[in-house]
Amino acid sequence: MDTSQAVLVRRPERWDQPLDPTMSDDDVRWLRTRGPFAAMRDDSFSKATPLLGILKNDCRIRRCQRGEILVRQGDYGQSAFFILAGSVRVSLERLPEESLGRPIPKRLSWRQAISQLWNRFPFAEVRSPAEITSHDQTRISAIDKRPTISLQDFSAVFHGRRSVGLGPGEIFGEIAAMYRTPQTATVISECEATILEIRWQGLRLLRRDPSFSAEIERHYRTHWLIPHLREIPLLRFLPEDVLQRVADASVLRSFGRMDWHSDFQKTRQLSANEQIQLEPLIAIEGNIPTDLIILRAGFARVSMIHGEGHRTTAYLGKRDLFGFTELAENMLRTEQSPPIPLAHSLRAIGFVDTLHIPAETFTEWIFPYVRRGEIRPSAGRGRDTSPLTEAAAPPNPASRERSERRVVPRDKPGEPISDPSTTHSQHVSTGLVEFLVQQRLNNGRETMVIDLDRCTRCDDCVRACATTHGGNPRMIRSGSTFDHLMFAQACMHCADPVCLIGCPTGAIARDEVSGTISIHEPICIGCGTCAAACPYQNINMTEVRNHLGQPYRDASSGLPILKATKCDLCHTQPSGPACQKACPHDALVRIDLSHLGPLDQWLGTRR
Repeated sequence: MDTSQAVLVRRPERWDQPLDPTMSDDDVRWLRTRGPFAAMRDDSFSKATPLLGILKNDCRIRRCQRGEILVRQGDYGQSAFFILAGSVRVSLERLPEESLGRPIPKRLSWRQAISQLWNRFPFAEVRSPAEITSHDQTRISAIDKRPTISLQDFSAVFHGRRSVGLGPGEIFGEIAAMYRTPQTATVISECEATILEIRWQGLRLLRRDPSFSAEIERHYRTHWLIPHLREIPLLRFLPEDVLQRVADASVLRSFGRMDWHSDFQKTRQLSANEQIQLEPLIAIEGNIPTDLIILRAGFARVSMIHGEGHRTTAYLGKRDLFGFTELAENMLRTEQSPPIPLAHSLRAIGFVDTLHIPAETFTEWIFPYVRRGEIRPSAGRGRDTSPLTEAAAPPNPASRERSERRVVPRDKPGEPISDPSTTHSQHVSTGLVEFLVQQRLNNGRETMVIDLDRCTRCDDCVRACATTHGGNPRMIRSGSTFDHLMFAQACMHCADPVCLIGCPTGAIARDEVSGTISIHEPICIGCGTCAAACPYQNINMTEVRNHLGQPYRDASSGLPILKATKCDLCHTQPSGPACQKACPHDALVRIDLSHLGPLDQWLGTRR
C-alpha cells in the first residue's frame, strides 16, 4: 500500500449549510430592492463573503402566522429580524411563562420528594403523555418545514398589558444576537407577516457596510448603552449629564470568535502558552494605558510576561474593569513621576465584547466622582508605589473642584472599586487559574467540584442524582482534574450558554432569577442541537418511556421520541442539588467559577 499518495477531498466551505436551502436567487434579488439592503454597496464586502452570498446563505424569509412567538424574553438570541411586511407586537411587560410554553416549575413538597424513594419505576426516563407534548395555551406547528411555537389566544394574553407595535422596515433582536445576551422582551406576530431572519454570523458580516453598521450602533447607543453603563459599579452614581458624556466618548469593540465552542476540543489540548498565542490581544503589558476597558460580554485572560512565556494571573468577565488602577495612579502621581504602564496584558478568551472609555474622559468625568479611599494601590509591580490616600489630589484644578463639591452616595462608604486584574487570590494558584482557562471552566456558574482528598468513591452522589431524575443520573463522577480537585461532568449552567443558541422552540432556557438552565420537555422536539453545541458534552439525548416501559414513538415516522436531558440543579427539589446533599464527606460542592472569589473562599475553608 502506497501511504505517500495524497487523497484529494473538497475543503468544507463557509456556506455548506445555508440557513434556508430553499432561498433562491430571485429571493435575493428581491431583497436587494428593499431597505436597508438596497443602500448597501457590494464593495463593502470581500470576494469570499459577498453581499449576495450573505443574503442567500445567512438569511431566510419567514412567513409568520398570527400569534407566532418570534422572540421570547429571557431566551438567548441567535438571529436578528427585519420586518418586510405585516406587523409584530412587543410586550413591554413580562408575559406569563405558561402562555409562552414554559411554565414555572413548582418545587415538590418534602412528602413528595421523599415519596420518590419508594415510588420509583423499574425503567429509566419514564414520562406521562402530558410531559411529551404541549397541551397548554401554546402549540408546536410547522411552517415551511420550520418548527414554531404559537399562542393559541393572542388577544387574551395581551389584553390589559402595555405593548408597542413594529411595522415594515424595523428591526428587532439584533442586540441579543450580536452580544449573545438574553432577549429583553417578547415579540409576537400580530397578523400574517413576512419577516427576514438574519443569523448572527451574517449579521456580523453585514456590519461591514458602513451605513448598516452605523445604524446598528446608533440603535444600540440610543436604547441600550446608558442602561448598560449604569450596571457598572464605578459609574452607577454619575449624574445623567456626566454619564451621557461618557457614553458619547465610549468606543465599542469586539475580539475573538463568537463560535469559540466549535474548535474547543482541539484548543483545550494545547499548552497555556500555545493557547495564549492564539488569543487576540486587547491590551499589552508595558504600554501606557490609553483607556479604561470594561467587559460587556465574554471572558478575557489577564497575564504577565514570565520567562520565555506568559503566566496567567486572573481572568475577567462581564462588567469587570481593566486598567482602572493604572489610570487612577497616573492621576494621583506627582509631576516628576513617570507615567505608570499596564502591569498585565489582556487577551480575549473565545469571544469578548468590550467598551473603551478614553483616558481623557476618565480623567475629566469619572475620576472626580471616585473617592480616594476606594482606590487600591497596585501590588507586585516590582517598583516603589506610594500609598494612595485621601490627601492625594488630582493635578487638574477643574477635576479638584468637581472632586471637592460632589456628593456621591455609596452602599458601603470606602469600599474599594473592584479591579480584578490587580487583585491576587490567596488560595488559587496561577497554575490553577491557567487550568481553569485552558478547560474553559471559567464559563461555569454552577460547576461541580469534588475534593478528591475527601471523596471515598462511594457514589452516593450518583445514586441520589439517579433517584431524583427517573433512574438516569445527570452527572458523571469523572472529569478534568487539577491536583486534588476534580471538575466533574455535569451541566455548569454557563455564563455563556452556547447550548441555548439554536434551539428551534426555546425548550432549553435559563431561569432569569435562579440562573438555572433547564429543559421544558413538552416543547423539546429531540433535534439534539443543544447536545451538539455543548462544549463540555453535558447534555444527552435520551429515549423516553411510559409507565409500562413502552418507548414512545413518533406517530408519523415511527422513530423513537428523544428528549434532551441534563443536570437541572434539582430545581424542583426542596433541598436543592441532591448530589451535594447526599455526599457524606462534604467532598462535593457547586461553585461559581465565572470569577475567582468563590473558589478562593472555598479553598480557604479547606486549609
